[in-house]
Amino acid sequence: MLYSRYFIPTTKETPSDAEVVSHQLMLRAGMIRKLASGIYTYLPLGLRSIRKFENIVREEMNKADAIEMLMPSVQPAELWQESGRWAFYGKELLRFKDRKEAEFCMGPTHEEVITDMVRREIKSYRQMPLNFYQIQTKFRDEIRPRFGLMRGREFIMKDAYSFDVDSAAADLSYKKMYNAYMRIFERCGLNFRAVEADTGSIGGSSSHEFMVLADSGEDAIVSCDACRYAANIEKAESPLYSVASDVIIEPLQKVSTPAMKTIADVAAFLNVTADNTIKTLVYASDNGDLAMALLRGDHELNELKLKNYLGWDEILMASEEQILACTGSPVGFLGPIGLKQDIPVIADRVVQGMTNLVLGANEVDQHFINANRGRDFEVSGFVDIRTVEAGDACPRCDTGKLEMWRGIEVGHVFKLGTKYSKALNATYLDANGREQIIFMGCYGIGIGRTVAAAIEQNHDENGIIFPIPIAPFHCSVVAVNTKDAGVMAAAEEIYFCLEKLGVEVLFDDRDERPGVKFKDNDLIGIPLRIVVGSKGLAEGKVEVKIRSTGEVLSLSLDGVVTTVKQLIDTAFAHKE
Repeated sequence: MLYSRYFIPTTKETPSDAEVVSHQLMLRAGMIRKLASGIYTYLPLGLRSIRKFENIVREEMNKADAIEMLMPSVQPAELWQESGRWAFYGKELLRFKDRKEAEFCMGPTHEEVITDMVRREIKSYRQMPLNFYQIQTKFRDEIRPRFGLMRGREFIMKDAYSFDVDSAAADLSYKKMYNAYMRIFERCGLNFRAVEADTGSIGGSSSHEFMVLADSGEDAIVSCDACRYAANIEKAESPLYSVASDVIIEPLQKVSTPAMKTIADVAAFLNVTADNTIKTLVYASDNGDLAMALLRGDHELNELKLKNYLGWDEILMASEEQILACTGSPVGFLGPIGLKQDIPVIADRVVQGMTNLVLGANEVDQHFINANRGRDFEVSGFVDIRTVEAGDACPRCDTGKLEMWRGIEVGHVFKLGTKYSKALNATYLDANGREQIIFMGCYGIGIGRTVAAAIEQNHDENGIIFPIPIAPFHCSVVAVNTKDAGVMAAAEEIYFCLEKLGVEVLFDDRDERPGVKFKDNDLIGIPLRIVVGSKGLAEGKVEVKIRSTGEVLSLSLDGVVTTVKQLIDTAFAHKE
């Protein structure tokens, strides 16, 4: 491809509304242009990277026996009402009516549509397992679309849906997709983690998020430095602590703690460390149920873990009135002793091994010291409800420690079970002729989001550093002086030879200063840059710059094509 005949509208200025690096660089590199809030046009350079990633996804889906299809973007309300999500999904679901006043929506996802198709077509256990996938445009009316392709309203997504006869078979389909996702992101040359995650509004019994590691990531994740355990911070399991058995139980005492409302204040006032205190929190459900949570004073509550344990749809901090009614005390002096209402008291597992505790006395300016479970208060259950921290022991292996990362979610796999098949009555006849509910899984990858995440992970002050497998072009040939016939002849020869070998080459034949060409090539993230200049040619040499490392190779004119092809082949072979 000749640069002079292609369309790459690069800019020097960073757009004022672009907050994250990928958004800034994709705009500056001429990859995308904004049409409306959260809606973008994919320009030729951006589309090339997106298609590269789509092809990797498609190849791995096909290898995993998934079957490609394409479903409509416009979906009838009846299906969503049947599944129960028409009202539940909220304002992100773009609803509208046709000329007959029938209600429709723009599909943010396709569980209802695919389940409807399957219930009409699949009748026997002999027809399964099945896995259908599509690469298609979705629409979610985000309240605050931002960050370019990272959080848009219209976006390209690969979604797949598996159908099995039972839970065990669904586990096999889930594992197939998990392994396919691992291969996909490995082939892209990305540093990522597959983390255990909450199933959220999609539902189901288990899920993994695939996170590209980047400092700008919105999600906090942990991974073990010794084994493959990794989890979203909301799902990460905290380790058990050993229980001391030789501690002398001291008498309970109430002590004055004037105006000491925080853990730090109380610990300092009583001359104890925070890990000897108990943090007491009161939460309310959306229907007014209350629960008390107890944690070690230096630990933080994981609200999602508590919500899931209680089985609540929503979890909220209790109001001052609710707290006062159930404890008799304002916030700052709360504890489990002497409650005014019978509410569940949930303690983190760490609390089970603690003795002679400092905790609130449910009176203003009063705390208890030497409080002990069993003698002074009871708990409804010991549950992992705290947020893990860097340096915690790994919950899965004996030697590892947890490390903290920031991640960008680019893929998610769910074992749905029968949530949608039961709601939409998708059944089959088993070997005995009995009707059974189909077991489902769903598996999504954000196509444009992954390309943006790759940029968030791979960039410098000069621009994008694309991994070769998803770069819009594998390499460029830069003719330093287009008016020098010898330079142009040598550059063209290299260009044509590489193209014949199947290398995707951008030939920068523009009549621009070398500095302008170099800056543009760096900005758009070309992995390998071949520079042909009169000075080098006089010595029979050309330069090859490796964008990811900055290394510059001085190669003979005869050997440059072979070397560049080997570098590219190595990048692909390493990821296959």
